[in-house]
Amino acid sequence: MEVYTVTVATGTSEYSGTNNYIYVTLVGEEGESERTLLDNPGLDFCRGAVDQYKVTTHSHLGSLLLVRLQKQRYWLEDNWFCRYVTVEPPGGDKVLTFPCYRWLIGDVEVEIREGTAKTLKDDSLPQLLAHRKTELQERQTTYRWVTWAPGIPRCIDAKTEADLPQDARFDNEKRSDFEHSLHYALLELSLKKMAIRFGKSWSDLDDFKRIFWKLRSPIAEYCMEHWKEDSFFGYQCMNGCNPRMIKRCKKLPDNFPVVADMVQSSMAPRTNLDKELKAGNIYLLDYVLLDGIPTNTIRGKPQYIAAPLCLLYQHPDNGLIPIAIQLEQTPGLDTPIFLPRDPPLAWLLAKMWVRHAEFQVFQLLSHLLRTHLVVEVFCVATLRQLPAVHPIYKVSHITQSCSFLLEDLNDCDWFKEMPINQSRFFSHPRMLCGLARPSSAALWRKVWQCETIVTVPFSFSFVSGMVSLFYQSDQDVQEDLELQAWIRDISQEGLSSTLSTREELSTLLSVSIFTSTAQHAATNNGQFDWCAWVPNTPCTMRHPPPTDKDAVTMEMIMATLPDVSQSCVQMAITWHLGRAQPDAIPLGKYTEEHFTEKRARELIDRFRAELKEIEGHIMSQNEGLELQYLYLLPSRVENSITI
Repeated sequence: MEVYTVTVATGTSEYSGTNNYIYVTLVGEEGESERTLLDNPGLDFCRGAVDQYKVTTHSHLGSLLLVRLQKQRYWLEDNWFCRYVTVEPPGGDKVLTFPCYRWLIGDVEVEIREGTAKTLKDDSLPQLLAHRKTELQERQTTYRWVTWAPGIPRCIDAKTEADLPQDARFDNEKRSDFEHSLHYALLELSLKKMAIRFGKSWSDLDDFKRIFWKLRSPIAEYCMEHWKEDSFFGYQCMNGCNPRMIKRCKKLPDNFPVVADMVQSSMAPRTNLDKELKAGNIYLLDYVLLDGIPTNTIRGKPQYIAAPLCLLYQHPDNGLIPIAIQLEQTPGLDTPIFLPRDPPLAWLLAKMWVRHAEFQVFQLLSHLLRTHLVVEVFCVATLRQLPAVHPIYKVSHITQSCSFLLEDLNDCDWFKEMPINQSRFFSHPRMLCGLARPSSAALWRKVWQCETIVTVPFSFSFVSGMVSLFYQSDQDVQEDLELQAWIRDISQEGLSSTLSTREELSTLLSVSIFTSTAQHAATNNGQFDWCAWVPNTPCTMRHPPPTDKDAVTMEMIMATLPDVSQSCVQMAITWHLGRAQPDAIPLGKYTEEHFTEKRARELIDRFRAELKEIEGHIMSQNEGLELQYLYLLPSRVENSITI
């Protein structure tokens, strides 16, 4: 007779515990234990509990391969989240850890493997090979691809929360906070809207201050005070939510007929446009992607959009400043070039139109397409093609939680029409975006045809260290059939790529991790700061771009900018999505321990130490700055996309 000590850890989130029967069977190389009911005096499997039990077997099991867990209903069905199981064999042998981190729903049986990461070639026992195969077959049935629109990355086949397995949903605390924050924002802004309507609607730009009550941030308030300044406009091109639009300009586009005399008054003494072009001090914002894209209709009224070109100059004293703006791609008499020397209201409105175009590109491309939809491809492919014991599954899982698949679903009436991916979010009529829903897909197709993912010339030392730990050569990468199935799934579903070397694998993983952490933080976390003051980044425009500089009036500006209702919605949504999440898990602070190997855990510890050094460096760089850029502080970068 042999006695094993079995420890079972229950999840810490709300409703993780269960009052159902839980049975365990230890599966060894030489046999199985009896099915054992796990039952101690008092309550078992409470939320956050770590319970210990004895499992007795009358035959020798040999090396332990699997732990089989079975949940059986007692009176009522009560789901259970199991974090992990540890088993201490008789004789004081090494304690084995079996990561689980999944929900057991209904009368169900699951088998979990010991946590040592193994590729397919590391397994030779029939039981373990069969376990890998069965696990992937079940996952591929559960997680299916679907095409939301042709020409863009495919996504998970699920239209409502009920279509997703429990493991891919927000936990109850996350959902409750999500709903509460949105209700809070909407309630406050509904009161503001009511108060304004009982008074008067917008009549001048200062009226927008009336929706700044409790929803505010230091940067949003700074923006409110400085948004008209040309230097602040330029600052946002480099430090706002979407710094990837600005490009150095060595030669002016043919469709942007700016001549030196137009901008001479914006130049420093003893220089001119040609000199500054050659010196590399001229920059361009070109929103050609928006040219010809159909616009939205809100409450029966058409909305408008422009496809501006904006020339900027790195002034030695004034910083980066705009010096010329053309609001459409085709020059002509009805498409004037706006200049800083023009009437102040005309120049101000031209800058607003550029920032309106920026809102569309930032939200739909830089934020949604290039983070959410790209990472969804990696996530679904990982779930479909890599078993939980695979080292790349473990690396992906600790750094890219799959709960982002649900970030757009909750029980609020507002979001009940939305699919899992964010594709309807910013084109939804209630969001009041300038682009209609079909336009979102058209815009994505324009970008996706020329988008390249695997060109990033860097690799996290953490990722390359993990890859080197489990792949000794490029041939190991090529011969890993599960890994090759994974990259085929990624390639076929929207991201063209190949995988034949350890360096390529390290780069691909680094890109996916960077995209779901730092890149998402850079685009998501500042959207309230830069968009809460509506005139700075308007979500929609209610009148077409001006064709006559001298005809611009304050009445025209106020009639063009979002109305009271639209402004309140913009402020509520950007606060709701951009706020710091109370349950946020910072980069490197992995709550699920999928790796049990000493060397892998050492790499994780080293990565955390590097992030701490980076944090200190960023803080020292920002010291003394009037506007600090802190979105990429590791402590403020979430470990995965969760909003």
